[in-house]
Amino acid sequence: MTDITYPDVVNYAVPFFIAAILIELLWIQIKGRGGRYETRDAVTSLIMGAGNVASGVLLGFIAWGFFMMLWEVTPLDLGTSWWVVALCFVLDDLRYYWVHRFGHRVRWVWASHVNHHSSQHYNLTTALRQTWTYTFTFMMVVRAPLVLLGFHPAMIFFVGGLNLIYQFWIHTEAIGRMPRWFEAVMNTPSHHRVHHGRNPRYLDCNYAGVFIIWDKMFGTFVPEQDDEKVDFGLVHNLGTFNPLRVAFHEWVAIFRDMIQPGLTLRERLMYAVAPPGWSHDGSRLTSDEIKAHHLAQRPEDRDTPGFETP
Repeated sequence: MTDITYPDVVNYAVPFFIAAILIELLWIQIKGRGGRYETRDAVTSLIMGAGNVASGVLLGFIAWGFFMMLWEVTPLDLGTSWWVVALCFVLDDLRYYWVHRFGHRVRWVWASHVNHHSSQHYNLTTALRQTWTYTFTFMMVVRAPLVLLGFHPAMIFFVGGLNLIYQFWIHTEAIGRMPRWFEAVMNTPSHHRVHHGRNPRYLDCNYAGVFIIWDKMFGTFVPEQDDEKVDFGLVHNLGTFNPLRVAFHEWVAIFRDMIQPGLTLRERLMYAVAPPGWSHDGSRLTSDEIKAHHLAQRPEDRDTPGFETP
């Protein structure tokens, strides 16, 4: 079982990605709706995608070595039956939900994920705006239980590739809402548009990869509102198309914050592990504080989607 292999489905999907981008671009030009392409923004996203592939080639051995080490010590082996692959897919999607949630609530992980949210446009090229630094977040450990439960590392990477392929098509404004039954269970363009919003009500929600049911189970689901268009991007947008800055700006910011003079050891640590926006002197706002500030100005929004009180 140590030499089991699965196809690299993401590489096989590249022609589909390219074709879909061209179709979406043509659709927008013909219909005059469904989003917008900005050449420099799209090129930046494509460069980020290429860098993600390169980082995987250069650093992928770290995660693979870690998982194979766990595979050698686990006494469990579930085999390769179709139902095992299906179960692995579902459990890995649950893993993705929590890694994604950590990516918005822990600044160290956000430093890697933030580049994916840095575009102020929302089209299929945005799906390719991927991190170069995921390995340094150490979030690979969240997949460790799957290996210890008896899922082979090759299978885990395979279903992870399927998950990534699914998420490609939901990065679009060209598709409105899907049938109600589909919206109830699956992640869709409507749900994921919300996730990419910088509106106060849309911050830190809809973390799902494939199944939106995780957000509904764990209280992080916010539906897209017909009366509030999603404003895409970051709370404080970068204003640059430089791929190096997009990839590393938050890591640099963490370092600068941590080396400020006069901080306690706890405060320095909090700049790395607290939610994005945390500051020792309260000079910045976290997403929770942004929502609270919004409600202070618009109390009528309380108990509406995105602002519900526990």
